Amino acid sequence: MASLETPITIVRPHLIEFGVGTAGKLGKWASDKGFARILVISDAFNAGRVDALELPGHVAVFGEVKPEPDTDNLDRVLAAANAANAQLIVGFGGGSAMDLAKLAAVLVGSSQSLRDVVGPNKVEGPRRVALAQVPTTAGTGSEAGIRALVTDPSTMAKLAVESLYMLADIAVIDPAFTFSVPPKVTAATGVDAMAHCVEAFTNRKAHPAIDLYAQEGARLVGRYLARAVRDGADAEARSGLALASLYGGFCLGPVNTAGGHALAYPLGTRWHVPHGAANALIFPHVLAFNTPTVPVKTQAVMQALGYEGKNDVGAVFDAAYAFCADLGIEMTLSGLGVDADDLATMASDAFAIRRLLDNNPRDLSQADILAIYQAAY
Repeated sequence: MASLETPITIVRPHLIEFGVGTAGKLGKWASDKGFARILVISDAFNAGRVDALELPGHVAVFGEVKPEPDTDNLDRVLAAANAANAQLIVGFGGGSAMDLAKLAAVLVGSSQSLRDVVGPNKVEGPRRVALAQVPTTAGTGSEAGIRALVTDPSTMAKLAVESLYMLADIAVIDPAFTFSVPPKVTAATGVDAMAHCVEAFTNRKAHPAIDLYAQEGARLVGRYLARAVRDGADAEARSGLALASLYGGFCLGPVNTAGGHALAYPLGTRWHVPHGAANALIFPHVLAFNTPTVPVKTQAVMQALGYEGKNDVGAVFDAAYAFCADLGIEMTLSGLGVDADDLATMASDAFAIRRLLDNNPRDLSQADILAIYQAAY
C-alpha cells in the first residue's frame, strides 16, 4: 500500500453542486454557458422528470438506457447523440446512464470507435461537447469518475474505458431524486457505494489521500443506509448516502475497486443481476477473505459499520453478512436465480478481470473465487 511519499493523481468534476433542491442549478449553469442544444441520456423512469433540471434551449431525450448496458445500447445512444448535434450531454440516472453519457461525450463526432478506446488513456482529446452528470441513485459514484463500462454481448465481459476526457464539467447531486428509489434498490446501491470505499481502502494501491474519503464514505453508509431503507423520504439519510456515493466515486479514479467487484461482474453480465445487488452479495465473502492480509483496515471497516472489535475472519464475515441481510438484500446466488452449473464459468470470467484482481490485497486464485461462489450459493 502507498505511503505519503507515493505520487497520486486526484481528479474531480470541475464544478459540484450538492444538496436537496439543487437540480435546477444545472439549467442555470447551461444557460450561462450558452448551450442551446442539449441531449439527456436517461432510463425510461428518469426521462419523465427531465423538466426538474430546468434546461434551456432545445432538449432531446434518449430515455432507453437499460441496466448493465451493452454495446448495442451504446450504439443507439451514439446515434441519438449524432442526431441531436448537442453542445451538452447530460447523464441523468444511475451508473448506466452516466457511463453511457461519458462514452457518448468522447465518441460523438470522433474518428475513434469504442474498440479504439477500451483500456486506460486511449481517448483522443479534446472532447467536442460538454458533459454534465446528475445521479438519481446513491451507489455508483459515476458522476465523479473517469471510467465507463459496457458489456460485450458476444463475450459477456465488461469493456472498461478510462480517460480524463470523460470527467464531467459539472456534477449536480440532488438527493431529492433518490427519495423515490425503492427500499431494496436503496439497500443494494448503498452497499455498492460502501464497497467502492472499502475496496479502495483495503486496496494494494490504497493511498492516504484517498483513505480519508474511503473511511468517511463507509461511515456514512453505516450511519444512514438502514434509515433510508426504512424511510425513503428521510432527507438527512438520503443526503448522507449521496455523499457516500460521491466519496466512493472519488476513490475510483486514483485507486479503483478490487476483488469484490471482479467477482460481482459475472453476476451482472451472465445473469443480469443488478450491479448493487451483486456487490452486496459478494461483499462479506471478499471482506472476510482479505482480513488476514489487512486486519487493521478491516477492523476500521467493521467499526464504521457499527461492529466494534470484529477482526477475525469468522466474525468479520458474520457481521458483514448480517449488515447486508438485515437490509433485506438477497444473500444467496440461488435466490438470485443463478444456475449452479455456471459457477465454474463465472469463476473463470472473474479470474480474467486482472485490472481489478491485481488490486486485491490478497491474491485470489480461480479456485478461491469458485469456493466463494459455492459458499454464496
